[in-house]
Parts: sequence; C-alpha cells; structure tokens
Amino acid sequence: MSFLNRILRLLVFREPGAGKPAAAGEAAPPDGPEKPAGRAASPDEVLREGRPLSRKLEENAGILRRVFRVPQNKDVVMREFSLHTDPPVRALAVFYDGMTDKMLQDMAIFQPLMLLAGLRPEGGSRLLEKVVETLLPGNQVETVSNFRDLVDGVLEGSTALLFEGLDRGLIVETKGFDYRGVEKPSVEAVIRGPQEAFTENFRTNTALVRRILRAPELVTEILQVGRVSRTFVGVMYMDGIASPQVVNEVRRRISAVKTDFIGDSGLLEQFIEDAPLGLAPQTLATERPDRVAANLAEGRVAILVGGSPFALVVPATFYSVFQTAEDAYVRWPWGAALRLVRFLGLMVALFLPGFYVAISGYHHEMIPTDLLVAMTGSRERVPFPTVVEVLGMDLAFELIREAGVRIPGTVGTMLGIVGALILGQAAVAANVVSPILIIVIALTAIGTFAISNYSLSLSVRYLRFAYTLLGAFLGIYGLVLGVFVHVALLASMQSFGVPYLAPAAPPVRSSPDLILRGPAWEQEVRPGYLDPRKGRRQPRVSRGWLPVRRRGRRGGAE
Repeated sequence: MSFLNRILRLLVFREPGAGKPAAAGEAAPPDGPEKPAGRAASPDEVLREGRPLSRKLEENAGILRRVFRVPQNKDVVMREFSLHTDPPVRALAVFYDGMTDKMLQDMAIFQPLMLLAGLRPEGGSRLLEKVVETLLPGNQVETVSNFRDLVDGVLEGSTALLFEGLDRGLIVETKGFDYRGVEKPSVEAVIRGPQEAFTENFRTNTALVRRILRAPELVTEILQVGRVSRTFVGVMYMDGIASPQVVNEVRRRISAVKTDFIGDSGLLEQFIEDAPLGLAPQTLATERPDRVAANLAEGRVAILVGGSPFALVVPATFYSVFQTAEDAYVRWPWGAALRLVRFLGLMVALFLPGFYVAISGYHHEMIPTDLLVAMTGSRERVPFPTVVEVLGMDLAFELIREAGVRIPGTVGTMLGIVGALILGQAAVAANVVSPILIIVIALTAIGTFAISNYSLSLSVRYLRFAYTLLGAFLGIYGLVLGVFVHVALLASMQSFGVPYLAPAAPPVRSSPDLILRGPAWEQEVRPGYLDPRKGRRQPRVSRGWLPVRRRGRRGGAE
C-alpha cells in the first residue's frame, strides 16, 4: 500500500496541508477569507452591488481611485476643478485618456463650467438641472446615481462629472477614439449591389442598417454581455413584423450568457446556438448591412456585437445560409443559375473524393472502359491504396490553404498557387499519386471556394473526410448511408425554434426562394416558418404599371 500511495502522490497534486485533520482544539479553516469588521468594500463589490453615490466628493473620488486602480493605471484622468459660481463648487471629471475627444471636452464641459458659469448655486438637484440645461451643450447628457452606471459610462468613452454636495453625477457624451471607416466587403463581395460593409464600431453598424430601413418600426435593444468586457450587443428587429416569441427567445439567450469576455460575434454565436455539435451553422453571419436589412424586413432578428464587423441573423435555415446577396440583385434567371452552380460546387466539394474512392475500389463497371484503362495505367506505379492517396492529398491541400491564409499579403496567395502546383507536379512525378487524383482534388477545392458562407464551407471541408472513409469501406452504399444520416441530422436541428430545413421539411408556405429563386414580383409572402405578424410583404399586383389586359399570374397580378 505504501508503494501505491507514493505513486498516487507523484501523479496527483495536492495543496500543502490538504487532507490533514485539524489538531485538537484547532478550528477548521473557513471556506473563504474572513472579512474584518469595518473593512471598506472592494471595487468588485461596489460595482456588483450598484453602490449609490455619496454627497461627499472626496469619498466618491476615493472609491473611483480604487475602482480604476489609480495611480497604477495611467490611462485614467481624474481632473478636479471648480465651477465658476458664487461661491465656487468643487467638481471632479473622470475619463479615459485616448477614448475621448479633447477638443469636445474643452468646448462642451470645461470652458462652460469653469469660465462661463456665472450661476448662483441653489443647492440640491436644482444645481444639477441648471448645469444640464444651461451649461452643457453636448447632445447626450445622462444623470446617474450609482457607481455601476458611472463606471460604465467612463468605460464607453464618455466623461463623468461629480459635484460636491450632490449624490448624483452626469455622463456626458465625449467619445473620440479612432476606428476603421466603412469599407467594401472583403468576404461577401458582389459585382452588382451595395459596396458597404460593417465596421468594428457599434453605432456605425446600427446606423448603416437604419439608413437602409428608414422605418420607425425598426427597434434596437442594447444589452451588455461579459463581466469584464461589458460588450454591447444590439438586438434589432421590425416591431409588428418579427415574431414576439423569436424576439423574446433571442433576448433571453443573450441575457443568460454568463462569461467574462465576449470579443466577437463568433464567440456569442457559440453561446446561443441550439446545437453546439451541429453539422452546419445555425446563425447567418454576414458583413453586409443590406443583407441584414433584407432579413429584418422578412421578420428575422439581427444581433450586432460591439467590436465585431460581422452581424448574426436568426433564425437561420440551410437555404438562407446557402444564398448570397447578389442572387436578388441580378435578373431572376441568372440568379437561379448562380444558385445551381453554387449547389453543384457544394455537391462536388462534399461527395467527389468519396465517389472517386468508391468507384475505384468497388464499382469498376460504372467507369467507361477507356477511362478505366487510363486510370489503371496511371496508378500502376503508385504504391498506396486509393483512399490513402485521397486522404493524403486532401490533408496536404488543407495545409497549403491554411498556410496561405495565415501568411499576410500577396505572399499568402502566391504560396497557395505555387505550392499546389509544385506539390501536385512533384507528387505525380514521384509516382506517389496518380494524375487523375490531382484533378479530383482540384475540383474539390474549387467546389469549396464556391460556397459563399465560411462556416458552411468549413463544415463541408471536414465532412468530406467522413464521406471518403464511407466510400472506402462500403462503396456507393456507404455514401448513400452517409447522406441519409446527414440529412436526418440536419432535419432534426433547429435554429431558435425553427426547423433547419424549413420550408422544405416540414413544408411551410413561402415564396419561391429555395435552391432556385423566382422573380422579384413573385416574392409576395414572408417565410411562414418565421411566424411573422404580417405574412404578406407586397400586394398580389406588385407590377401595377402593366395594362389590365396583360396582367396575369406570371405578370404579378391576380
């Protein structure tokens, strides 16, 4: 037993003194550190409890110094000054250097209060009202009564003002930090359509959407997520169109997220999605404000995260994730053709390697004789089985693709092209793989590039390994079995209560806008699976300029 105990002590770490019984008369250690009587509240306790402000300016300043870790923290500026009143009133301004506009501070706060005041203080809240009404020309001035709201305002880039003898403070809008301007979309680029993309600035993103949807029904609710990051999360929806159940569910899930840090919409997506192990993305991530506006008009809900240039649209279905914005901007025959080409790319990327392995190993009769002779001759000197060839080249291409993404600038693009060419040519010359396999892998890679959604592309890229193994072990029967299981899993998924394959499974009333897109004047009803409060988005006669005798169902009239 002593030998086993020594082994356990080597493998298992224990705190010094852990497991030792307390000596006689010795009290057991408490569960946590004792709080001495009269101890000042810690900064975390002050913020968590929402401690109210004090009437004593020095006491408020002392608490704020502990909260902002002054003087160790050199970013915080705590400026004491006096109001130009008779008699003068002591005041304190708190702000973060680099997050505020200094010129705006001077013109809107310090000059009016220190030089132009000329007020006779009346005491109490009357002084605060006078300051707000006559001395602060800033657009947004908010009155706060506790440290939590005051600290949040400072962290957002505003300036906090406290006054001697008042238990309330002011938060003045003075944000002035730099941020990236509105640029062209880099991930969802289109030839015809708006050329604006979201940025990392939260208010810029909400304004981009509101500039497209100029309707008072557009509502933006702002929540904060993250104990440390305090990230702004905006929930946008069209009141009177979006389903209240969906809006409440989105609000409930975001409010229930308990974590320290949310830095991007991708992190928030992982906290609120229905099936973390799902085979496809359950939210639509987009960088295009026009796409968000179109989905809001249909009755969906948009989620904007501060600091993220990508918005989330929910509920999402397979068809909404598969589509692109340009499908609606070109004439409908060409939009439908683009979707067919994209769907063909999806099928090629997912099934081509597995299909090649299956027919090469089990179903030779499916290959034309001349092609079979050519394939057999090209593989005569290859020492590996077909499945090993396919998996090896697939992994090699994934390495080249990942390296090309991580290397910055044009060097990454050049590495992807040159690396694939050199590696393929060298592998064929060394008789490691057959020439036809290079064609198969190249077509598979091109098919993945045709998929517009990055999350869906990642899912397809790694699911094809499973189909390759199924084709290697069971042939085409394995591929059919994989498709059956794959579709069953997708049909069982939901996105905020909406079936993932709707409106195809289950069948729900919707406009002709699935794999193929119908004409714009036939998009008369909103998707029924969203349960919108207004089911119709345009009248049955949407092309009212047509003569009555030419009106018909295909012409947009009754």
